[in-house]
Amino acid sequence: MPETQPTPTTPPTSRRRDWLRFGAVIGLLLIFNFIGQQFFFRLDLTQEKRYTMAPATRQLLEELKQPVTVTVYLDGDFPPAFRRLQQSVRETLNEMQVYGGANLHFVFVDPSAAPTEKARNDYYASLFKKGLKPTNLGANENGKRVEKIIFPWATVAAGGKEEQVLLLRGNQAAPSDVRLNQSIEGLEYALASAIRKLSPGPRKRIGVLEGHGELSNVEAGDIIGSLQEHYDVFRVDLNKVRAQDLSSLSAIIVAKPATAYSEPEKFKLDKFIVEGGRALFFVDAMRVNLDSANRGGMLSFPLQVGLDDLLFKYGVRINPDLLLDLNSGVIPLITGMSGDKPKVEPMPWQFYPLINNFSQHPITRNLDAVYTKFVSSLDTVRAVGIRKTPLLFTSRYTRVLPSPVPINLNDARLEPEQRLYKSRFKPVGYLLEGQFRSLYANRAVPGTTQFQPAQSAQARPAKVLVLSDGDFIRSELDAKTGRPYRLGFDRLANTEFANRELVLNAVDYMLDESGLISVRGKQITLRPLDKLKVIEQKRRWQLLNLGVPLLLLALFGAVRAWRRKQRYAKF
Repeated sequence: MPETQPTPTTPPTSRRRDWLRFGAVIGLLLIFNFIGQQFFFRLDLTQEKRYTMAPATRQLLEELKQPVTVTVYLDGDFPPAFRRLQQSVRETLNEMQVYGGANLHFVFVDPSAAPTEKARNDYYASLFKKGLKPTNLGANENGKRVEKIIFPWATVAAGGKEEQVLLLRGNQAAPSDVRLNQSIEGLEYALASAIRKLSPGPRKRIGVLEGHGELSNVEAGDIIGSLQEHYDVFRVDLNKVRAQDLSSLSAIIVAKPATAYSEPEKFKLDKFIVEGGRALFFVDAMRVNLDSANRGGMLSFPLQVGLDDLLFKYGVRINPDLLLDLNSGVIPLITGMSGDKPKVEPMPWQFYPLINNFSQHPITRNLDAVYTKFVSSLDTVRAVGIRKTPLLFTSRYTRVLPSPVPINLNDARLEPEQRLYKSRFKPVGYLLEGQFRSLYANRAVPGTTQFQPAQSAQARPAKVLVLSDGDFIRSELDAKTGRPYRLGFDRLANTEFANRELVLNAVDYMLDESGLISVRGKQITLRPLDKLKVIEQKRRWQLLNLGVPLLLLALFGAVRAWRRKQRYAKF
């Protein structure tokens, strides 16, 4: 009878060691789980910290006092390029929910998912009524042009109010992938800003100066209405208020004055700024009358509004010139007759520069083009303790015409001589920040014998924005209704420029003490693949991705079988 081999058995010591290892692993998992519940932390290993919320955003979300619901209209099947935007919105809201907790909810909705065409059209109509406009975007995928109509919007609701958030922003002149990346960079600020606007809190006060031919409530109607959604806006006549009365204001807007300010009025304005006030100057350097220019031409001379010495003291000078730019807007001109009626066509007008060159400051980062009219160049001068940041620049094809400047609308019919446009990137907007020194230091207060000290006891750091275009915040008016269009809308080009967004960004930057506006400076670097190499090496990488995992799996199985054989061979 053949001798039977004894069945190998695991020694007791080995079995005990396995149980001890198993118990140790379970114990460590329990300990780590307990620590994770007691101490919250997250790791962001990306180079740009794209998944890390800014301190101002975290504080805003942690201090939410009411439920906030975010509805995103970006659900559905998208081409890969747009899917990146969709996924980035979801990731941003997931991160926000970590800090907002139970007070922050979000949902994704597919506007095209209605069961019938009528229901879908009704739903589209309801979105239109809210002001949500669809966007037709295109992208190149695998050499093919892909287009998709989407609603790149989100609605933030809290306390019975709603705020609409445009998720697809950026410069329209940029390639589609760059614009998508700019939109992703601005997601955190766009959503956090909407939440902040709906959060209850004291409203700051803004004064719009009047009494010197400034823009009326109708002409500046859109920007005033936009500011009134989140601030209390008042008309202020410096000639009728005391200097101390201005201290209740958080900011002052000077919008296209036509006559000169008196010295007592300038003293009040200077005192407000020196003591920590915020001021936005939209001032023309040259006097222009389009009616005279249309009748046969005119000469434009410097417009004296009495603010030159004040701004010079603060560190900036508006030069008495006009800038012409080959990148310009249009004006309507009669080019002939159509039957018995004049034929009107839009013609390029170099006195209306389209500004599409900006600094990387949070006010102007990823901003679309803005529209200007009869703008002048700016220079900076020495001002101790003042940081000067240029915000807007003309194009590389700019021409500078010093005063007096001949202006004739018929010149728009002529082809511009490019050789004359040899100046480049002239600044037309500056942000000044720091502790300003008073123009009236060591002087008597205008109209009195009271001596003004060298440094006011109430002096505080302040911020001043200077744009050499009084029409920058002026809305075009509807000829039939007399109501203003949205600021920046050009009905001839049927395009809305970003004037409105720039002004709102500037006001937010000046008045936001939490620093939330700094989130607009977030940067995500594009690292595109070499498309030619992708096409050439596509088959190689496909084989590598399929073959290497299978090879590693086979190798792991062979090594494991060999080790088991070696382990049990001695038994």
